[in-house]
Amino acid sequence: MSRTLRLLFAVGFLSLAVPASAADYNRPPDYRPFSGYTLIHAGTLLPVPGEAPADRQTVIVREGHVIAIEDGWIEQWSGDAEAPVRVVDLSDKFVMPGFIDLHVHLLSQSGGDRKGEFVERSDSYFALQGSQFARWTLEAGFTTVRDLGARGQAIFALRDGVRDGLVPGPRILAAGQAITPSGGHGDIHGYRTEILQALPALGTCDGSDDCRRAVRQMVKRGADVIKVTATGGVLSETATGTGQQFTQEELNAIAETAHLLGRKVTAHAHAKEGIEAALRAGFDSIEHSMWADEGTMELFLETGAWMVPTVYPITAVGDTPEKMKAGPFGNLPPPVMEKLLQLGRQPKDMVALAHSMGVKVALGTDSAVSPHGENANEFIEYVNAGMTPMQALMSGTVHAAEATGIADQTGDLQPGKAADLVGLAANPLEDISAVLDVRFVMRDGIVFKHLENQE
Repeated sequence: MSRTLRLLFAVGFLSLAVPASAADYNRPPDYRPFSGYTLIHAGTLLPVPGEAPADRQTVIVREGHVIAIEDGWIEQWSGDAEAPVRVVDLSDKFVMPGFIDLHVHLLSQSGGDRKGEFVERSDSYFALQGSQFARWTLEAGFTTVRDLGARGQAIFALRDGVRDGLVPGPRILAAGQAITPSGGHGDIHGYRTEILQALPALGTCDGSDDCRRAVRQMVKRGADVIKVTATGGVLSETATGTGQQFTQEELNAIAETAHLLGRKVTAHAHAKEGIEAALRAGFDSIEHSMWADEGTMELFLETGAWMVPTVYPITAVGDTPEKMKAGPFGNLPPPVMEKLLQLGRQPKDMVALAHSMGVKVALGTDSAVSPHGENANEFIEYVNAGMTPMQALMSGTVHAAEATGIADQTGDLQPGKAADLVGLAANPLEDISAVLDVRFVMRDGIVFKHLENQE
């Protein structure tokens, strides 16, 4: 082949391999809002849970936000005449704000060799795995979640990837690694000494000053919220029970530092003493609250803190020894199984007591303990505990948004809020199990799921 032919061949090959313009290197993300107006025809619309729904409504969306709600099913909108208009037909659906789950762990899932994976898998692997669980969660109707515990940087990468439109998922508020005392529930357990010394434990602290440092470091890493293990936990591989683990002085220092840095602070807490110590320290919310009693509920009411009960996991795992041993956690180490067997119906009875006394409840599931994508079962647990369907829906929308400090952004469908909404096949106010049949999901004006009518 002559030199000239070789040159022509090379130029031709390059013309196929190189994009036509530099703009092709900067393509917009795959998941972005429609450029014009979206008119959503709702058969029944519940724009603000807690208020009455209305029939035959149109939600007008542009640039990721709700801009108006109109009576009837309109076909045009008198805004920017140059902007395109599309109509989304949900005229046979129950439309309401997207669900919010204040307690998930998106990077993991119960079952399998989680202990082995932790030392064998990279942050990159967990980010990819988390993207799958995030998609399942979004398709279940949850447009916002709070991730309350993940090691490494993967959760922050997933949060930012969802925000930037690289992968589908709910809006994520991430805590990063939990703040925990040495040997506490959030510390690393169950490995030989050399491995324990090699694994990072950035959230571990002892003493008030050290705990201030740990909070500041977690905010520096990118935490949106501070998660604290105020007591022992059921699934940590240590025979230290579920009692209080941080001192009152340490909890005071953590809460003060988080608030100084503009972060809300929430506590994993099971035992009564640990729950009450966190409440006295000024924590904004308490996760689980398993052994709270009437006196504890009174302190919730006095402080105004939110309870995030996480009831569904005990149904998924089993609320009797026989069910637990036959389920996904049947081969747990003895220290863990002993703590698990103590739970029984306690989570269900506790949330019933909290509701009866007027404690503020916001929805959380601890998904990863129960499977990702099954989060909406928590609504059903709350109704079984005595809530009305409307009260249960409020716990996972307006109340959850208020509890985590984002009520100015989402939680209802008022103009100016994010266009986060779901379309259900049936009315959950008549049968709360309708939350399990999500046919349409929009987050920030982006349609992520739209199932046509199914028999």
